[in-house]
Amino acid sequence: MTAPYADDEYQDDEPRENPPINVGRLWAGGLATMAVAALAAFVGLLVIRGIFNLDVLTPLGGTVIVDDDAIPYLLGAAGVALLATGMMHLLLLFAPRPIQFFSWIIGLFTAAAVLTPFTTNASFSAQLATASINLLIGLSIASLLGGVAHSATRPRVQLA
Repeated sequence: MTAPYADDEYQDDEPRENPPINVGRLWAGGLATMAVAALAAFVGLLVIRGIFNLDVLTPLGGTVIVDDDAIPYLLGAAGVALLATGMMHLLLLFAPRPIQFFSWIIGLFTAAAVLTPFTTNASFSAQLATASINLLIGLSIASLLGGVAHSATRPRVQLA
């Protein structure tokens, strides 16, 4: 008896192996994503605080534009990108549909990061400003690392 959908990848009886990973490409992309995430936080702080003059919640409780209190925010964005790269690496090694799982995980973490400012006693404008920056950071990490993972698992074409 044949499977109802013969080409459906879920119907295969043979176990599938994940494609080989170009680890250098994956982690180079992860480091570049770290830089983009930190810069997204920086630009978000400049726009929200510098242009719109709104407070932004930072990890140390400051509401500043870009100074010593904002450095943990920038480093936090970079750290999240680094952790996401590590998670992507593990998913590529062991998960059956790694990019799909990554998308869900990073999407839910981004949702949590966007909602968290609204659980504080800060002003609504500060909550909204912080949530906006967190959304920008999460979207940049999700989109960039998804592309990096595709690139790191795609076989390179040798030109003759």
